[in-house]
Amino acid sequence: MDTPSLLIGCAAGFSGDRIDAAGPVVDTLIARLEAGPPGRRAFLIFETLAERTLALAQLRRRADPDSGYEPLLDAMLRPVLARCLANGIRIVSNFGAANPRAAARLIGRMARELGAEAPRIAVVEGDDLSSPKHLALLREQLGARMDGIRIVSANAYIGAEPIAQALDAGAQIVVCGRVADPSLTVGPAMSHFGWHGHDWEKLGRATMAGHLLECGAQVCGGYFADPGYKDVPDLEAVGFPIAEIDADGGCTVGKSDGTGGLVTEATVKEQLLYEVHDPGAYLTPDVVADISEAEVQSLGGDLVALRGVTGHPRPSHYKVNVCHEGGWLAEGEISYAGPRAEARARLAAEVLRKRLQGLQLRVDLIGAVSVLGDDAGRMLAATSDAGLRDVRLRVAAAHGDRAQAERLGREVMALYTCGPAGGGGVRTALTPRLNTISCLLPRDAVSVRHVFIEEAAP
Repeated sequence: MDTPSLLIGCAAGFSGDRIDAAGPVVDTLIARLEAGPPGRRAFLIFETLAERTLALAQLRRRADPDSGYEPLLDAMLRPVLARCLANGIRIVSNFGAANPRAAARLIGRMARELGAEAPRIAVVEGDDLSSPKHLALLREQLGARMDGIRIVSANAYIGAEPIAQALDAGAQIVVCGRVADPSLTVGPAMSHFGWHGHDWEKLGRATMAGHLLECGAQVCGGYFADPGYKDVPDLEAVGFPIAEIDADGGCTVGKSDGTGGLVTEATVKEQLLYEVHDPGAYLTPDVVADISEAEVQSLGGDLVALRGVTGHPRPSHYKVNVCHEGGWLAEGEISYAGPRAEARARLAAEVLRKRLQGLQLRVDLIGAVSVLGDDAGRMLAATSDAGLRDVRLRVAAAHGDRAQAERLGREVMALYTCGPAGGGGVRTALTPRLNTISCLLPRDAVSVRHVFIEEAAP
């Protein structure tokens, strides 16, 4: 008998995403499970890691050994956890960040507090490469770029196999750190359909299904919306995506029922190409996906089919991101309004440039030249005073010495009475910077595994 299709809903596309997204996704998954054939399974995934999110999480873990996971984990998961467990919806996420074990323990406590039956929770480990042994391997790859840096985090983008193994072993919830975003979908598909790690075409198709899901509401019209050009209905209530994946890896993408937004050929094509450097060779730790012959077809009713994807043997190496301390970023803002506001803002910028010798300033005139400006200030210098009456000056500078960076905030504050006239609404900030360097490590240098929460207790 053919294995029934698999349902996977995504309730977060980044750390800090909306905490109310999961409810409609879970409601829709439950309804489709009830209406579907026997043996159909459903998964809920949360994708909450970006390139530097892990480094920030590692800093939190340094301050508190019980922290270091997704800060919104409780707010995102608690409203739907009991319903997922009661309806057989399994959960897979990378919200473990720098401390998957602590995240798993929190979920266990959450289930007890909700009166739910204790779930089987597995954590996936092996992505953290901050041990002396791994740092020595990274030095071999990065050479002089490792000299003099203070490493905050080092993580490999591992793949779907340990997720699938944990699910095969009975995990109801799988908590990961830095797995590749599409692997959150590929792992459940491998487990559900019994695919092997070398079923390249199926893995390629499931990878692109995961790629459509991984950015949350983006494929449902969120990041797509551009009024008058690409109109999206009820954007304030935009839904999050749900994919139905078949035994060959083909998928149909829609969204949670009763929500705003839309899923069309255009939204799917935009997300399909998002962050893809080569349509014929999209590199992931599971497979090299190939969308060069992909076809996108609207089925109506916010359903779009993706076909024609294939896959090739996976890369021999893992990508590794090394984040390290990068000094300090100082920022300051002040507003000018009324007659000659732009001229006063420009004069304030000139005052700051002369006062802050030794700092390379980025200057923006919000309302005149900002987003499209450049760090060197060439565009700002090339534009004349347009006589704007509402301008906010923003200045920023990076420096390795905190004391030097702190000068900027003091000088912006001094503009209140040191001129020009009429400045107000000063805000300043000083934040530590994180820099990233990347390299590749052979797969056999990175050992991955899953561990159940009973074994993960401290």
